[in-house]
Amino acid sequence: MRSSLFPQLNIKTYVMGIINLTEDSFSGDGLLNTDKTLENALAQAKSFLEAGADILDLGAESTRPGAIPVTAEQEIARLLPVILQLKEIYPTALLSIDTYKAEVAEACLKAGAQIINDVWGFLYEPAMADVVAAHHATVVLMHNRDKVKTSREANLGGRYVGAEYKDVVATVKRSLKKSVALAKQVGIPDDRIILDPGIGFGKTTAHNLELLKRLSELLTLDYPLLLGVSRKSFIGYTLDLPPDQRLEGSLAAAAWGITQGANILRVHDVKETVRLAKVLDAIRGA
Repeated sequence: MRSSLFPQLNIKTYVMGIINLTEDSFSGDGLLNTDKTLENALAQAKSFLEAGADILDLGAESTRPGAIPVTAEQEIARLLPVILQLKEIYPTALLSIDTYKAEVAEACLKAGAQIINDVWGFLYEPAMADVVAAHHATVVLMHNRDKVKTSREANLGGRYVGAEYKDVVATVKRSLKKSVALAKQVGIPDDRIILDPGIGFGKTTAHNLELLKRLSELLTLDYPLLLGVSRKSFIGYTLDLPPDQRLEGSLAAAAWGITQGANILRVHDVKETVRLAKVLDAIRGA
C-alpha cells in the first residue's frame, strides 16, 4: 500500500479537517453566509492548519440524509473563491473537494485542489473518473447506498433505519472493488486511490458499528483507508447526544479506527484528533 500524497502511511495517521461551505450541515458547523462565507472559511482553515491538519476537505453540498440538493453551479460558486484564496495564502496545503459532480471536480482541480472526495465512488457520474485521471489527482472512493429507499428519523440527526445487508462488510468490499475498477479503467494509478467504507451512508447504526468492528477486513483491498466517523449519528444514537456533544464518542471511534488500520481521519475536531493520533502513532512506533 502506498500513496503519492501521503508517503508516511505506515507510521503516521493523517488528519483531514472538514470545512463545510453549507447552511445545513448535520454537524451544525456549516459556514455558508452571504457576507462572511470566505472570511469564515479562511479562519477555520487557518485554525485547522495551525492545529496540525494534513488536508482540508471543502464541501459545498450537505450529504446528510434528506439534505437539499445543490446545483453544480452553486457548488462551484461557493468553492472557487475559497480555493483560490487558500492556494494564495497556503500554497503547499493539500485541498480535497467533497463532491460527486464531475463539473465541480473539473473546476476545483483547475483552481488548485489535489484530491477529489467522491461519496459515490465514481458510481454516480462516470465522467468523474475521467476528470480525476486527466488532472492526475488523488481520489477518495467511498461506499454509498443512499439510492435505496429507507425510512429516516431525525431526533438526533438523520439516520437510515431500513437499509438491509446480508453481510455489510462483504457488500462494502464488492462495491469498493467496482469503484477501483472504474478508476483503473481510465488509468488512475494505485498510489492515487484511497478507499472509504462510508460510515453513516445508507447504513443503520448497527451496520456502522459492525463495519467499524470489522474494519481490518478491508485491509485486504490493499489501498489506504480514510475513515469518517466524526460526530456521526451512530455515535449520537449510541450516547443519546446531539452533534455538538459527540467529541468523546468521535475520538473513541477514531482511536478504534487507527488500531484497525485507518490511515486518514476525516474530522470536525482537528486539534483533539491530531493529539489523539500522535499518541497512538507513538505507541505503535515504540
